[in-house]
Amino acid sequence: MNTHVNPPARIGEPLSRVDGRLKVTGHARYAAEHPVADLLYGWVVSSSIAKGRITAIDEDAARAVAGVVEIITHKNRPDLAKADSAYQEQVAPPGKPFRALYDDEVQYSLQPVALVVAQDLETARYAASLIKVDYEAAEHNTDFRIAQGERFMPRRKRAAYQPPKNRGDVDTAFAEAVHQIAGTYHLATHVHNPMEMHATTVVWEGDERITVYDKTQGSQNTQTYLANVFGFKKENIRVLNPFVGGAFGSGLRPQYQAYLATMAAKMLERSVRLVMTRPQMFSHVHRPEALQAVSLATDAQGHLTGMRTEATTATSRFENYMETVVNWGLMAYACPNAEADYTIAPVDSYTPGDMRAPGAATGMTLFEIAMDEMAYEANVDPLEFRLINYSEKDAMHDTPYTSKALKEAYAEGAAKFGWDSRSMAPRSMRDGSELVGWGVATGMWDAMFQKTSARARLSANGDLLLETAASDIGTGTYTILAQIASDTLGIPVEQISVKIGDSDLPMSPIEGGSWTAASAGAAIEATCQSLGKKLFEAAQKVKNSPLADAKIDDVRFDYGRLLSKTDPDKSVSYGEAMAAAGEVSIEAEETVSAGISGMISQMRKSRNTHSAVFAEVKVDEELGVVRVTRVVCAVAAGRIINPKTARSQILGGVVMGIGMGLHEETFVDHRLGRIMNHDLAEYHVPANADIHDIEVIFVDEPDPEVTPMGVKGVGEIGIVGTAAAVANAIFHATGKRLRDLPITIDKILE
Repeated sequence: MNTHVNPPARIGEPLSRVDGRLKVTGHARYAAEHPVADLLYGWVVSSSIAKGRITAIDEDAARAVAGVVEIITHKNRPDLAKADSAYQEQVAPPGKPFRALYDDEVQYSLQPVALVVAQDLETARYAASLIKVDYEAAEHNTDFRIAQGERFMPRRKRAAYQPPKNRGDVDTAFAEAVHQIAGTYHLATHVHNPMEMHATTVVWEGDERITVYDKTQGSQNTQTYLANVFGFKKENIRVLNPFVGGAFGSGLRPQYQAYLATMAAKMLERSVRLVMTRPQMFSHVHRPEALQAVSLATDAQGHLTGMRTEATTATSRFENYMETVVNWGLMAYACPNAEADYTIAPVDSYTPGDMRAPGAATGMTLFEIAMDEMAYEANVDPLEFRLINYSEKDAMHDTPYTSKALKEAYAEGAAKFGWDSRSMAPRSMRDGSELVGWGVATGMWDAMFQKTSARARLSANGDLLLETAASDIGTGTYTILAQIASDTLGIPVEQISVKIGDSDLPMSPIEGGSWTAASAGAAIEATCQSLGKKLFEAAQKVKNSPLADAKIDDVRFDYGRLLSKTDPDKSVSYGEAMAAAGEVSIEAEETVSAGISGMISQMRKSRNTHSAVFAEVKVDEELGVVRVTRVVCAVAAGRIINPKTARSQILGGVVMGIGMGLHEETFVDHRLGRIMNHDLAEYHVPANADIHDIEVIFVDEPDPEVTPMGVKGVGEIGIVGTAAAVANAIFHATGKRLRDLPITIDKILE
């Protein structure tokens, strides 16, 4: 064995990001950074009304500006697909998808009503400011509470929506309960504000061919969408998204900048770049506002006997967006009588969409605040209350889990946090002028697996190329794929190249739902195993091969060699094997999917990640200022491929959870139907000063059933329950039960 070469990376090692140097040196190019010759720039003109129609557009002053190439409106746009189905890409909810510049109708504030295309960005922006649009305004409603009068459940459900499954006799349970609580909990609208704004660069290649650099979580989804809408042949569109500067669901659907940039490129037969402004980032997908009523009942010992939860979330008027909101409590806790109901309420806005842990971040969080309230009503420690009502199985579906190490997460998290030193009474812990509170909450998310393909090519010099169309939105996909291949084939990471984010590559699903590590990882592992079999066959062709009589299970792949497990001195290098086979490279491609047996298994067992979140807050008694001084998040998420990148994902989720608890909300002037804090100066997210100590614990949770590699994914679980732990800690500190997130100073001082 050559010990002078770098050792292969192993699954479970904290490998640093293989793309890290590219990012910190600025060599990683994002959607609006790719150099393109003869490039035009677009600027969107946004509507100033929330509902109505356009009666006139005065373009004369704008067209007179030197450098303006074209102004596109509904009056002169090119022909587009007419059927709704052409616009309904992979994750579109039921309804009539939005079509920018399609007609004179205005459906929401900041809707695109014109696109200025010019020779440079500054000219496009200036000319856009000169366009005057006249409207005939119609009556609108953007007030979610008023919209409650229109709430409904659509006949056609979103594919991702899972209806709740009720059990028992809830009315009798509440009639006989010793303790019970009832409350309505509220979550404000959250808007996507990733570091990279939504942007698209369309390169006109001629002959009805385009290359599209897009901020998207699914290059192949965007490819299909653009082909369907604009009539391109699918093979004539190549979509690239090698680097994505944060997305968290905002890039699941193709956003309107991709649509408009492609429209302009086709109309002008020129290359076009379009970047949303920060205010325009508030004009598309967002986490919907939610109201959730929760009633809980217990016996004298604190065992849950009745559970009822009813939730409503906002949707647009043209699409019916739904999330799985009310199921989580019914699944998580042992309670013989439980029921839930869910509806959506239409407002005049753009359609909401998935935002990190959609449904769970809302429903589980609000339910966990109610659980804390019930614990105090029953006079049981909040952690002990959850343990008393712990369910070893999925209580809603009455199915076992492939694995559930939540008890271990509770124990390890509580020990690290020091929960046993907590006093029960609110306002009983202090640090000088600050009230101290400790809160706990449970997190829960799905562990999903999607059909994925991958290709690998090994060259005679030992270099390995991995290819799949998967995306990396900052989660570490490049790194874990290289790590899995390195572990499987025994090749140092330095000799592995990962190519992703390209619609021309083997099929991969949209990046989302925490399934990428499990799905793309399994595809890479299967492909490398297939390539290993070809190497083994080639090694047996080596003259006087020491492995001639071996079987593939008798060898291991390490340091670029096939070695006998019983006698490492018997080995063949990859180069020798390939030379014997007369190959300069060996290639393999595999597809992994659950299959029929896997789908049957998924119906028989539940697949979920779990977490226990402990939070400490300090509240200034006079000013009401809250500091989250400590968070411990203990996570049970199956096999952890890379604890370094996984920890980073949990840290990010916890920070977003703190933002959910204390900061994030939109303010709408309902008279105008317009978000008033549509910029990063007024839309508050946690800053460095808001974040203190965060401890992440990964609980050992072997799970050979959940996915091919035993991976559950960690992108979402970090946010679920975090805001509830913070809210519960604020109650413990102040004695004031606040059911409206975010919890701001004014609410504490009321």
